[in-house]
Amino acid sequence: MKYYRTLISRLLFAIVIALVAVPIATVPVSARPGADASELQAQARKARLISELLTEFHYRSLPIDNAMARQAFQAYLDTLDQERYYLLQQDIDEFARHVDQLDDQLRRGDISFGYSVFERYQQRVRERSEFALSLLEQEFDFNSDERIELARSQEPWASSREELDQLWRKRVKHDALTLLMSGQEWPRVREILTRRYQRLADNIANYSNEEIFQAYINAWAQIFDPHTQYMSPQLSENFDIQMRLSLEGIGALLRSENEFIEVVELVKGGPAELDGQLKPGDRIIGVGEGEDGEIDDVVGWRLSDVVERIRGPKETVVRLQVLPAQSAGATPKIITLVRNEIKLEERAAQGKLMEVPTKDGTRRIGVVKLPAFYMDFAAADAGKKDYRSTTRDVRRIIQDFNREGIDGLVIDLRGNGGGSLREATELTGLFVPGGPVVQVRRHDGSVEVIQDYDRAVVYSGPLVVLVDQFSASASEIFAAAIQDYGRGVVVGQQTFGKGTVQTLIDLDRGLRRQDSGGRLKLTIAKFYRINGHSTQRRGVIPDIVLPSAFDADRFYESAVKTALPWDEIRPVPFRPQGSLAPLLPLLHERHQERIAKSEAFQALLEEYAQLREMQSQTSLPLNEMQRRAEREQAEARQLAALNRRLAAYGLDPVSSLDELDQDKLPDTILETAAAVAVDLADLQSAVATASR
Repeated sequence: MKYYRTLISRLLFAIVIALVAVPIATVPVSARPGADASELQAQARKARLISELLTEFHYRSLPIDNAMARQAFQAYLDTLDQERYYLLQQDIDEFARHVDQLDDQLRRGDISFGYSVFERYQQRVRERSEFALSLLEQEFDFNSDERIELARSQEPWASSREELDQLWRKRVKHDALTLLMSGQEWPRVREILTRRYQRLADNIANYSNEEIFQAYINAWAQIFDPHTQYMSPQLSENFDIQMRLSLEGIGALLRSENEFIEVVELVKGGPAELDGQLKPGDRIIGVGEGEDGEIDDVVGWRLSDVVERIRGPKETVVRLQVLPAQSAGATPKIITLVRNEIKLEERAAQGKLMEVPTKDGTRRIGVVKLPAFYMDFAAADAGKKDYRSTTRDVRRIIQDFNREGIDGLVIDLRGNGGGSLREATELTGLFVPGGPVVQVRRHDGSVEVIQDYDRAVVYSGPLVVLVDQFSASASEIFAAAIQDYGRGVVVGQQTFGKGTVQTLIDLDRGLRRQDSGGRLKLTIAKFYRINGHSTQRRGVIPDIVLPSAFDADRFYESAVKTALPWDEIRPVPFRPQGSLAPLLPLLHERHQERIAKSEAFQALLEEYAQLREMQSQTSLPLNEMQRRAEREQAEARQLAALNRRLAAYGLDPVSSLDELDQDKLPDTILETAAAVAVDLADLQSAVATASR
């Protein structure tokens, strides 16, 4: 433990780690009983070490006690059976009798409860698989008037097998109808679902004991906060691959969610992000190799197995069958991607000039699109003078803008999930003449102020920072600093709200030589703005708020119950670079007047409303005619709004949503931010003239 205390102290002294918004999620795992004695002893040592690290070094000082045991028990059940399709109430009652002993067991390294629960879960999955297969012996009647509830996590546990049978009859019927509506005939539907339900039981039976250990330990770890996680040696290797960005694949972070593989995040500059069709929240239900290879149904597969299927040599084709996130009843679509390496150049800052029409002519607004806060650490450590970094690239872009002459600047941080804290700090320094940027509060209560020491300002003109709900961590630090200094106006949606710092702890140093330790990702600190407010949960609130297509309750840090709370500490002394507060009411007024008259913006509002309505669906009809009618009506409304926006730009209408070329569709949100930059330039110019 002395080694870990020294290690964490050093990490806290100089925090320059990468900041990421979304934790790498693990698949719900299973186990088979029968681990040998040496494996169980190694797991016991590891469980004791992890419990000690959590209680001693996690930012949130929580005791492992009966209250936490009850939370961990529920978290473990959610990991295995969140939608309550397998376990019975009698199973839960039987498990619950032992809950108050679990904290004592964990401190001893006893994780037998995790195995016992999983063994029962394994049995129930096998029973449900057999029942589902029996339902496929004859085709369903899709003319009956009934619906399936889509979200069951808050429903009571089934009290009997008969009750589960009814739930599963609807579930299998729903699966079959979804495939039929994608163009499959009943014999093919039966073949696909037979393989799916057979594989469901087989996969559960074949999970390793290490995977069960990981699931059970993480049920405890996630009570501390959602970004704290034990990573098995295999998961650690995958994490390293993702952080090196050397993976030849599609550039997407995935997780297992109720037997589906869900897209969590797209890596900037990766094939999926550049293609533009795959979105966070989409569910991958099939994977095919090559242009015409058969697409295998992957519902119920392990996360690791699906990842292996998607990975492959660069410049080869992989096809994904996807259920879009925007609607539970949407038709599956095929997305064809070419695997490739994710290169730093493809994630780098990009600049462009926008001509913004006004009543007095046109104004030139510079736009810097910043996908991530990156730095080529290897090149910098090797002493190369021309290494790539966010600040260096943005400085060059702005210097080009200055030579061209611009009336305002937009820093576009939409979708920027974070990166290097050092780069977020130095980028702030391009716009303010040195000073504090962010505060870091450690688990022991001490506070460090991270400063920019370069007093040279590269750009001093009108500045807008554009954000959305996927702007997180380092993005929030930069946006908050610009807002606190009064240096620019923040436009967009409330940001993600991740204001915590994690570090990776190698467990091998605390275990015996023969043990395979893995790593613990541990939250050790929190970020605070220079005004003393945390960005945790609340994120950065824009000065001018723009609409979103996504359900806020799903895509924010605050949606996770165990996320650390918002709080505040003392502000740090800093020198504001101006006061935009008097200008904000006028900016709001001009913005509202403009969007009220904008056909494109009003059409976009309608598109977003349609998407949110589809996301809010809680049930779907199991009647084929009703399902098709609901889907066609929803798509017709969405298509009408889209064509209205195309018409506002003088573009030809499309006959279907699939016909749209996203690359040719103007970016209405960016145009709105650029217009705000023009307003800001006008108002600041008027103030400067009046003060002379």
